[in-house]
Amino acid sequence: MKIKLRKRLSAPGLLEAGRLRFSRIPDSLAARTKYPLADCLMSALAMFSLKYPSLLQFDHSQEDEKVRHNLKTLYGVDQVPSDTYMRERLDPLDPERLQPAFKACFSAVQRGKQLPLFSFLDDYYLVSNDGTGMFYSENVHCENCCIKKHRKGGESYYHQMMCAVMVHPRQSTVLPMTMEPILKQDGVTKNDCERNSSKRLLTKLRCMHPKLKMVIVEDALHSNAPHISLLKELGYQYIIGVKPDGNKWLFDWVNAGGCQTKQMNRKGFQYEFRWFNDAPLNASHEDLRVNFFECKETSPQGKTQTFTWITGFHITEANVYELMKGARARWKIENETFNTLKTQGYHFEHNYGHGYQNLSTVLAYLMMLAFLIDQIQQLCCPQFQAALKKCKKRTRLWERIRHWFLTFFIDSWEAFFQCIATPPDFRLSLNSG
Repeated sequence: MKIKLRKRLSAPGLLEAGRLRFSRIPDSLAARTKYPLADCLMSALAMFSLKYPSLLQFDHSQEDEKVRHNLKTLYGVDQVPSDTYMRERLDPLDPERLQPAFKACFSAVQRGKQLPLFSFLDDYYLVSNDGTGMFYSENVHCENCCIKKHRKGGESYYHQMMCAVMVHPRQSTVLPMTMEPILKQDGVTKNDCERNSSKRLLTKLRCMHPKLKMVIVEDALHSNAPHISLLKELGYQYIIGVKPDGNKWLFDWVNAGGCQTKQMNRKGFQYEFRWFNDAPLNASHEDLRVNFFECKETSPQGKTQTFTWITGFHITEANVYELMKGARARWKIENETFNTLKTQGYHFEHNYGHGYQNLSTVLAYLMMLAFLIDQIQQLCCPQFQAALKKCKKRTRLWERIRHWFLTFFIDSWEAFFQCIATPPDFRLSLNSG
């Protein structure tokens, strides 16, 4: 039986949405070059979509007529730039110009009525906020590199970014929503850098989605009064980790008060909860009230772990388990996002090009956009799901996609996925005549 593509939630619609936003970016060189900026951006997006391990390999492959044909029919690229020209065109681009493409893909999920799959506690949506490194070198650097000075002399250079990713405890897919580069002026220590860039990220996220009910889930680095006040000011709910050494006053307060408790068993795991509503965050901010909860989990093998958080939700016996699941979904930004990008064929830690201004960040954003498109298809596209089921593993699917892309003239994504899900039965043989 033929499986149909979903018009806006499969590769053709999502890529077209991205290209439309790229075409709206002002291009000062449009009249003087045969390579429009949109073609350069779509070529880079195609490189990440096809999981090429390097820009040089992508450049070599586009010399083949089949590859140029497929880039046009599948990605809408009329003129494929060389690797050098692509770097030159993308280096001065402000990475923020790429944000509308993320918003367009997310809007497609909303219009396709798939967002409720991520609904959490009365139509809220969990958004995990964390940072990751995307470049490190002791030699190569640009004007926007962060700099680490070593005790024994010398410097190293790096780029990092903060990401906001929609997650759900019962979903294996994640939806990257926006990113924010960590800048040199954000500070010297890791904590200062993440705190300052996080402010910009959360403000931008609210501007992109002014009416969406979001719950920000974060680690204990963010369990401080200025950050929680910012979350409340921007209209977010929150679930944030806390630790006894960093929030001693809060823990002393909770331990001195009368906590409510609950015990339960799920799938062989024993859970012991305790919680306290309306506790002051610390001695300096007694007016900032938070709700504290703790989960002690014992596995079937007898291993015990204890987790503690604060939240703006009023905690009850009815919702404490779901709050715990939502809090622990924070790790999906590390496991299902950053680790997937680093180990599942995206080559996130490979240096595709550094440039002198913004190239490293622009390429990281485009890789994240390719990842978002893959995630939406895994969530919503029956043909993509059928191809993935046939290949069993995502890395195997990426290999199959690139193999077919390099080997055959392909006229549509529908035919492309159909051939991967149900490979045609033909045999190659030597014609002795």
